[in-house]
Amino acid sequence: MFQLPADLTQAKILVTNDDGIRADGIAVLEKIARGISENIWVVAPETEQSCQSHSLTLERPLRIKKLEEKRYCIDGTPSDCMLLAINHIFKDSRPDLVLSGVNFGRNAGVDVTYSGTIAAAMEATLLGVPAIAFSQEIVDGKASWDVPETHAENIVRKLVALPAWPERVLMNVNFPNSRRTKINGMKVVSHLGGKSSDSIMEREGRWGDPYFWVGHSVYEKFAGDTDGAALEAGYISVTPLHMDMTHYELLAQMREQL
Repeated sequence: MFQLPADLTQAKILVTNDDGIRADGIAVLEKIARGISENIWVVAPETEQSCQSHSLTLERPLRIKKLEEKRYCIDGTPSDCMLLAINHIFKDSRPDLVLSGVNFGRNAGVDVTYSGTIAAAMEATLLGVPAIAFSQEIVDGKASWDVPETHAENIVRKLVALPAWPERVLMNVNFPNSRRTKINGMKVVSHLGGKSSDSIMEREGRWGDPYFWVGHSVYEKFAGDTDGAALEAGYISVTPLHMDMTHYELLAQMREQL
């Protein structure tokens, strides 16, 4: 079980993201974190790393840049940031909690498999630090940052107040966009959803050679009590994600038949 901080006012909170150190969402999350504790640190990618998933940089060295007191950027992925932050910058005094986001765009359903925001929380979780990922749905290219600013602090306090989190479990929080729907409250829901197709745009280069832009995925309709369906209905979704991806029912059948 994870050891959660008993007193958030004294907690060492590490803030990160995948949109980069200069993104609007991380400024929002840092503000939220400072309403919880005075001991706030920021370690985030130097540039945008969206859809990097749980990748690590292996083909070149990484550099840590200290921007100001308790604020760093790293020229790598979100997972690189957590690896270096927890094992190097904070090797003598680990953070009590990691907050990742607020991502520009939702991370519900199949999104979580691509998301660097989720991956940062995953890496922290694997390294033994409880983590919460936050994402904001966008509409017409705009985010409703007022939604996490209003609700995120209370959600953090409620999650940390739970008796315990199992090991290898992280929390995934998605905020609906207030431009599209009113905020109806919070739902604790499962993670489920796939995609039916991808938008792939083919173009022709100067010498006739084809090149491609990968666009937005087309998602299947979200099933009932899931994160995507909750967002569509105007609810903040909260989902515990487990790092164990084993399908245990099939595992049992395979052991009998193979």
